[in-house]
Amino acid sequence: MRVRRCRLVLVCGIALCSLAATVAWSTPPAVADPQQHACDRLLAIAQADPNLELVQVEDERTQSAFVRGTYSVFENRERGEGRRISIALIVLPARSDEPAPDPVFILHGGPGAAASAYLGAEINGWLRERHDVVLIDQRGTGGSNRLDVPLPSGEDDLQKYFDPLFQREPFLAALPELQRRADLSQYTTNNSVDDFEEIRQALHYDTINLRGGSYGSRCALVYMRRHPESIRTATLNGVQPIAYRNPLPHARSAQEALDLIFAEIRASERYRRAFPDIEAKFQETLHRLETTPAKVIVKHPSSGENAEITLDRDAFAESVRVLMYSLQSNRRLPRMLMLAYEGNYRELAEASLNTTRGLRGLIALGMLMCVTGSEDIPRIDPGEIEAACARTFLGARRVRNQLEVAAIWPSGALAANFGQPVHVNVPVLLLSGTHDPTTTPQWGEQAASHLPNSLHVIVPGGHGVGGPAVTRLERAFLEAGSVEGLDLTEVRKLPLPPLVLPDGFEDQ
Repeated sequence: MRVRRCRLVLVCGIALCSLAATVAWSTPPAVADPQQHACDRLLAIAQADPNLELVQVEDERTQSAFVRGTYSVFENRERGEGRRISIALIVLPARSDEPAPDPVFILHGGPGAAASAYLGAEINGWLRERHDVVLIDQRGTGGSNRLDVPLPSGEDDLQKYFDPLFQREPFLAALPELQRRADLSQYTTNNSVDDFEEIRQALHYDTINLRGGSYGSRCALVYMRRHPESIRTATLNGVQPIAYRNPLPHARSAQEALDLIFAEIRASERYRRAFPDIEAKFQETLHRLETTPAKVIVKHPSSGENAEITLDRDAFAESVRVLMYSLQSNRRLPRMLMLAYEGNYRELAEASLNTTRGLRGLIALGMLMCVTGSEDIPRIDPGEIEAACARTFLGARRVRNQLEVAAIWPSGALAANFGQPVHVNVPVLLLSGTHDPTTTPQWGEQAASHLPNSLHVIVPGGHGVGGPAVTRLERAFLEAGSVEGLDLTEVRKLPLPPLVLPDGFEDQ
């Protein structure tokens, strides 16, 4: 890559310092004129705006030019004075000779994940055919004053990846350093979407399209509520409406997703033979691990060496939950549950390890606690936890652990109207996966019921649905700017992939 500066300035926090040190700008980038024109426009805007610092980057592998940098905002937006923080952003210009005027803003999930993590996926993505793509790291994530909570290293001790995520001690230990550089009460969804809106104005975009998954869908809903005039369309995938009080629904949603798999097995004679009495065997496995945790040998994802971990009931249950996020691992889950019943936990433990390891590296846990501690947990009555989690394999431990951490975590003031449903006339396409273990289709339906100009589509899948048919629907919606007349024939015909059968089953 080559970098072209619009100022003699290093843009910190988004890995440009080392890039600029090793690559000097010498000749104009070998990219299409529309991209260069867009980059020149953005660099000229930055020259005139003291809060905006941008550099141009040329990606020679994709023959693509884009800009990245930071925008400075007040940490305390209401007061409008005091400490400023830099919000990291990337703009990928459209490839078209006649680009659409409205960009797509990507809102990442978590809370705590950074939109810049999508750079590799979006640099060659279909969105750039006609639209600029804007990736903004929400305050507290990525290159925007990331609020990390260092956990005991799982790379040195894989057991740490099977321990509960929310434990009071590491969060308490992280507080002094975080409070030195951040007022944690200011890292809320309301403030974040107001940052996005200020950046929209700074980049001189009139209206934008929102694209948010999981918690990113909540960001989109809050953005639409606070700034409806700025939004042309919104696409929400794995919908987390305002009524969703994280993490209270996790146990029930995971149980419902697992029940769908069990119902699928009961409905097929072939699956019944492949996975006999799987529900009873699953319950027996849970009981066995509660009384006698298992010692399991797993392969280290980096070194390839074998290591021993202990799998107790809670770690096993959490593994089952995270493996239902992806439809691919969802389809393998019955096979893994049967192996676990037989005492062979390795396949499930290694699959869970790879998934959990990726998730923990992605999420800024301090930011997650700022959002949930300010917006979700204050709306959870401790007296309702047991009923909400009753008769689920996950139980109430995750909720109680997170509430215990929230008790020591600084939180922002909850706006009086925050819990009210979002009711705006923006065109919204909502997508839900049939087997989503965290944002089940009922949540998409709940959000859609308050959005008069919306369409809710349920697709075979897990947490966040995709594939060619879904992409064609999203593309049609984005280009039309309306849910009216969208052809759902193809997505309605999508099949649920078959379950992966036990080894040797076909020979029986």
